Amino acid sequence: MARRPIAFITAAVLLVEAPAVVGLNAVMARFVEIQSMSLDGLDPDHMVTGTWALGIGSGAALLLCSLVALVTGVRDRRPGRLGRGLLIGCAIVHAVLGAVVVGLVGWAAFAVLMTVVGLVVLTLVAYGKDPEAPEKAEEARPLTA
Repeated sequence: MARRPIAFITAAVLLVEAPAVVGLNAVMARFVEIQSMSLDGLDPDHMVTGTWALGIGSGAALLLCSLVALVTGVRDRRPGRLGRGLLIGCAIVHAVLGAVVVGLVGWAAFAVLMTVVGLVVLTLVAYGKDPEAPEKAEEARPLTA
C-alpha cells in the first residue's frame, strides 16, 4: 500500500494551506480595520486583533498537523496519541468548514476542503493498527465455581 506518499501529500497540502489561512484572515482583518466595523459596539481594534490571532493560531495548528503527517511518512509508523488527536481534529474542522463554505463560497471550495478531509482521514486509516503486530491475547482464566 502507498502509505508514505499519502502522508507526504497530506503534509504538503496542509503546509500550503497554512499560509493561505493566515493570508485570508489578514485580508479580513484589513477590511475590518479600514471600514471600522464593529459587532454590537465592540471596539474595531479588538476585532482586528482577534482576527489576526485566529489566523495565526489556525496557521500554527495547520503547520503542526503538517509536521505530524510528515513525521508519520518519514518514520512509516502511525502517529502517537497526540498526533492522531491533532489529525482527527484537523479533519473535523475541515469537514465543518466544508459544510459551511458550500453555501457561502460554492462547490469548488467545498471540493477542496473535502479533498483535504479525505487525505487526512486516508493518512489516519492507512496507518491504523499494524497487522503484523501481535494482538494482546486474553489470559486464560481458570473457571472456578
